[in-house]
Amino acid sequence: MRRGAEILEGLRDGREIWCDGERIGDVTKDRRFAGGARTLAELYDLQCEPDLAPLMSYASPSTGAPVGLSFIEPKSHADLERRRHMVKRWNDHCLGMFPRSPDFLNITLAAFASGAEGFGQFAGNLRGFYEKAREQDLVMTHSLTNPQVDRSRGVAEQAKDLAIKSVRETDAGIVVSGARMLSTLGALADEILIMPAPFFPLPDTEEAKPYALGFIIPAATPGLSQLARPMLYSGGPGSPMDHPLAARFDDSDCMVVFDEVTVPWERVFIHRDVEVFNTIYGPTGAGLHMGHQFIIKDLSKMEFMMGLGFAIAEAIKADAHQHVRGKLAELINFTEFLNACLIACEAQATESAYGTLLPAAGPVLAVRLMFVEHFKRACEIIQIIGAGGLFMLPSFAEFDGARGADVDRYYQAANLDSRSRIKLFRLAYDAALSSFSGRQQLYERFFAADPVRAADRLYEQYDKTPHIQRIHGLLDDLEARISDAPDGPAFGPPPPARD
Repeated sequence: MRRGAEILEGLRDGREIWCDGERIGDVTKDRRFAGGARTLAELYDLQCEPDLAPLMSYASPSTGAPVGLSFIEPKSHADLERRRHMVKRWNDHCLGMFPRSPDFLNITLAAFASGAEGFGQFAGNLRGFYEKAREQDLVMTHSLTNPQVDRSRGVAEQAKDLAIKSVRETDAGIVVSGARMLSTLGALADEILIMPAPFFPLPDTEEAKPYALGFIIPAATPGLSQLARPMLYSGGPGSPMDHPLAARFDDSDCMVVFDEVTVPWERVFIHRDVEVFNTIYGPTGAGLHMGHQFIIKDLSKMEFMMGLGFAIAEAIKADAHQHVRGKLAELINFTEFLNACLIACEAQATESAYGTLLPAAGPVLAVRLMFVEHFKRACEIIQIIGAGGLFMLPSFAEFDGARGADVDRYYQAANLDSRSRIKLFRLAYDAALSSFSGRQQLYERFFAADPVRAADRLYEQYDKTPHIQRIHGLLDDLEARISDAPDGPAFGPPPPARD
């Protein structure tokens, strides 16, 4: 397992990252990316702490040496539980606010590797790279979504051909050009996985085949560049304590641009195979394992939001009011819902065709659709409880300014001194009201797939037949009971006598 210093050193590889119109020389030192890079390093140091390492690792099937537990291919309920505790420890460290922490892709790649035969002729490539990533403790992210141009047309029908596609084959590999968007953590990852987006199938046509791609490529590959959105904490005037979440947990989002990039054959997982491209999540169970990870992440996030609500209410004695306690009870309910779904998806897990254990689909799909609204409501509850105190906040730097005495006097709360109150409310502002919070809410809305398509797929796949049959059976039974009753219907007065 790598330590934080090794992670940071690995990011100094000449990768081409652009932000605010300039090329970033070193993402570990640039003020816009350094907070996220340090957080990433903290996670890797955490898994190497002597007291935690046995809980954060397992013995490599290849060497017997300890490797990160998020790479495990779970063969039992105990394996799922062990992985859950490891993932929870990482996400608790980040408050659930560093959503593309590396465990997400480690789990995804492990699921693909377990069902590697679903990749057909490239099965060995997938399996081989998974083992390399596990043994070298690589930081990975993925990019699944094509640039948003004309949403009324499929990628193969766009008038503006911007999406990544295979342009030719060589002895060395496939040459690709075009772009993919939403490479979250892309600026800080060792490797970028290009795979299909769930629920966006390609038509089985010759025109679509160049877009049927899957591969993994180092972030520092020549011809590959990333255009990062402006960061949510720029390190400007004031104090980092003014943006305590954005300063640490902005994992960036990048447009990945490929300009005649050669992908070596051993790194290719899907090539011009529309059927595999459209179906790979089902046979491998990758979607369910990804779901297990995001329920854990969501639980960490909601536990943080719940604790934040409790702390604000206590600080200003808002919890003296019944309606405020009712809103805090909503946060308790959201947290317990996630905890129940997490336990259920493990307890109801079933064995896959490959001998691994698959988390149960029902709880995963429920969280996928419900957490969007739960997190949005949690932000709203923090806003309601904090009220005007959330935007009537000075910079934390004011304590060292000429009016520090006034700040110290006038920003106290019933149960907190001014310094503690401003720290707390700055945290709440960043969690529920800032641009960082807005990005978190949008991320949660779409990260686990378009919720409209996800809901449609849930309805389509759900086994409705026994429930429909039960309703019709109930009606038939009721009719039979009424017809067989000697004194007429079993409810209501008897019908009037007829002449």
